Amino acid sequence: MLFRDLLLALSVVAIWGLNFSVIKFGLQELPPLLFSALRFAVAALPAVFFIPRPKTSWWNILGVGLFLGVLKFGLVFMAMQSEISAGLASLLLQAQVFFTILLSMLLLGEGIGRHQVAGIGVALAGFAVFIFTATGGVTPLGLGMILLAGLFWAIANLITKRVKGVNALHFLVWVCLVPPLPLLGLSLWLETSQPLTLLANASLDAWLSLGFVSYISTLLAFAWWGKLLLNYPAATVTPFALLVPVVGIACSAWLLGEQLQSHELYAAMAIMAGLVLCVFGKNLPGLRPAPQLN
Repeated sequence: MLFRDLLLALSVVAIWGLNFSVIKFGLQELPPLLFSALRFAVAALPAVFFIPRPKTSWWNILGVGLFLGVLKFGLVFMAMQSEISAGLASLLLQAQVFFTILLSMLLLGEGIGRHQVAGIGVALAGFAVFIFTATGGVTPLGLGMILLAGLFWAIANLITKRVKGVNALHFLVWVCLVPPLPLLGLSLWLETSQPLTLLANASLDAWLSLGFVSYISTLLAFAWWGKLLLNYPAATVTPFALLVPVVGIACSAWLLGEQLQSHELYAAMAIMAGLVLCVFGKNLPGLRPAPQLN
C-alpha cells in the first residue's frame, strides 16, 4: 500500500473511532432512526443537485444505500441508544472485517496471504477478549444488532467493489439520497409522530453531533474508504477497521467517562499487532509469499 493511502486509511480510522462518542451526544436528544435519517439527508442535500450522478447502475446506488444506510446504520443507532456503550459498539461492529473477507473469498474469489491470516488471527484474539469479558456494556439484543449491522456493512463493501471508474465522493453523495425516506418512515412508525418538535427543541450539541456525523464521518470518511476499496483487495483494506475500536474506546473513555480496564488495553494492543501483521507481515520470515516455480 502506498504511504499516502496508508495515511488515508489511518485518517478514516480516527474519524470513525471518534464518531461513536459523537453519536452518543446526538442520541441523548434525538431518537435513533430520526437521527440516522437526518444524517443522510444532510449529507445528500443540497450536494446532490451540484454533483452529477456517477456512471454506475442504479442497483449499485440503491444496494449500498439500503445495506449501508438503512440497515447497517439503522441497527447501529438503535443499539447505541441504550443497548451498547460507544466503546463496545466501535469494537463489535468490526466484525465487518471478517464478514467482508469471508464474503470476498466465497463470492469474488479473492485470495488471502499467510501474513493476513496470521494478522487476523492475532486481532481476533483481542476481539474475543472484549466480547467475553464485557460486563454490562452490551445487552444480548445490542450484541445481535451490532453483529448483524457488521454483516450488512460487509455486503455494502462488496457492492462498492463492483463500482469501477467513478468518483468515490460523487457515488457516496448519491448513495446518501437513498436512506432518508425509508428511515424517516420507520421513525414516524416506531419512534415519534412529531419529529419537527424534537428538532425545534434540539440543542447546539445535538446539531454539532449531526454535522460531524453527516459531513465528516459519512461523506469524507466513507468517500476515502470507498476509494481504498476500489484500489486494493478487501483483505488489504478492511483490516484497518480493526483500529477503529482502539480509537473508539479511547474517545469514549475521554468524552463519556467509560472506563478502560487493563485487559481491554491488552486486547487493543493485540488488535493493533494484528493490523501491523496484515499490512506489513508479508516481509516477515515465515510469512512471505511462497516463491513461484517455473
